[in-house]
Amino acid sequence: MNDKPEINVTIRPESSDDVGAISRITELAFRTNPHSNNTEQFIIEELRRCGALDLSLVAEVDKQVVGHIAFSTVEISDGSLHWYALGPIAVTPELHGRGIGQALVNAGLAALRDLNAAGCVLVGSPKFYGRFGFRNCPELTMDGVPQMYIQSLNFGAHSATGKVKHHAAFSVGS
Repeated sequence: MNDKPEINVTIRPESSDDVGAISRITELAFRTNPHSNNTEQFIIEELRRCGALDLSLVAEVDKQVVGHIAFSTVEISDGSLHWYALGPIAVTPELHGRGIGQALVNAGLAALRDLNAAGCVLVGSPKFYGRFGFRNCPELTMDGVPQMYIQSLNFGAHSATGKVKHHAAFSVGS
């Protein structure tokens, strides 16, 4: 059970003034993650540089950026269109467990639905992302990713199947 109270957070699209804070927060958030090669901030920068950062939201507390979530288009080998990848997502480490990540995911998924996205995929904890409706999808694969961490969420009746290919920016530093 989480004993940290939620805080008042504002979610909004990133602005050019947020780029430095996004990079710092992302680097800090993944610094001690055993499943990270600590390139997430560079992935975001490359997605942005290539015009492939389709949706980028920040979380603010007291007008200070404390979190970020990125979405980019993915290709799926069955030809499914309008599918997005969620990630990276990062929250200032000292504010973990305060509802900021949840607010970012909820706002991001709502924005994807407004874009008429067909669905969203991610690599992450089934326990955390299950609360948003994500489920493990054995019909989806990603090179080098254990099946149990591949999660998907359909926004309509169509389920994508096949190999998921992220933007080339996800290869930065690997």
